[in-house]
Amino acid sequence: MRREHRSAAEIEAQIQAQILAAREQIEATRDRVNRRTGRDLAAAVLIALALGGALIASLVWVKALFMVFATALIGFALYELASALRFAGRDVPRIPLVLLGSAILPVTYFLGAGGLWWSTLGAVALVALVRIVELVDPATRTGARGVLADIAGGALCIAYVAVLGAFAVLLTAQEGGQWWTLAMIIMTTVIDTGALAAGVWLGRTKLAPRISPGKTWEGLAGGALLATAAGIALSVWMLGQEWWFGFVLAGLLVVAATVGDLAESIIKRDLGIKDIGSFLPGHGGFLDRLDSILPSAVVMMALFQVVHA
Repeated sequence: MRREHRSAAEIEAQIQAQILAAREQIEATRDRVNRRTGRDLAAAVLIALALGGALIASLVWVKALFMVFATALIGFALYELASALRFAGRDVPRIPLVLLGSAILPVTYFLGAGGLWWSTLGAVALVALVRIVELVDPATRTGARGVLADIAGGALCIAYVAVLGAFAVLLTAQEGGQWWTLAMIIMTTVIDTGALAAGVWLGRTKLAPRISPGKTWEGLAGGALLATAAGIALSVWMLGQEWWFGFVLAGLLVVAATVGDLAESIIKRDLGIKDIGSFLPGHGGFLDRLDSILPSAVVMMALFQVVHA
């Protein structure tokens, strides 16, 4: 009986040791992947799924909900970028910038392209005016060159985040445009996922080592390959286009998404920060999640106009 009891105990101990070893191996693999990607991959995937689900739901059910959702996202992204600029020494009027920049999206949704451009000019002018009015306080006087740099920083926030984001809203407002917006979001997600997976497992050759050391040519190729397959499927089944349109869609969006990713990396490098924000675990901030989508929205709007000309 003792021998059987000892054997059962030994078996239980062996099983526990195997479970512990497996858990350690999983954690080691996760840590290795996180080091390669520069972020918590599990958290990043969960956040991406949550945001993607909310976007898809708003596009499929009520287009106006997408405008509301997009306005909130752009507001957070504007706050992050303005805060990063202030951290770098630029006195950007943060609250007026967020309110005025965010307002560009609903104005664009209801008034179209004309509303986009007029609201943009108004937002830039009012943010600049606020910065000038602030000069009444001697503590905010940084010299003419500094004030001009502050105004330019505010204009950059509006042009880079709000205006590019407004193109997604403008596209959605078109008849049938919500499907093009949905296809664009799916494509940028596929590109990011394919590039991440290929870069982690196959990445060797750096794409732009001085700008973004984590990006590789192998990752870019993986993203492009997966995007081509997705582009063909979406072109035929969602956009009502010929199969070959998928190659055009994939090619243009891979370039736009990569440029957007690298552009944000340049901004972060110039500001001397790792992430624009810290609201989203695994992503850094909202702008880190939107960097590929913003220029892709402009490309998708252009494609929509060409196809429906």
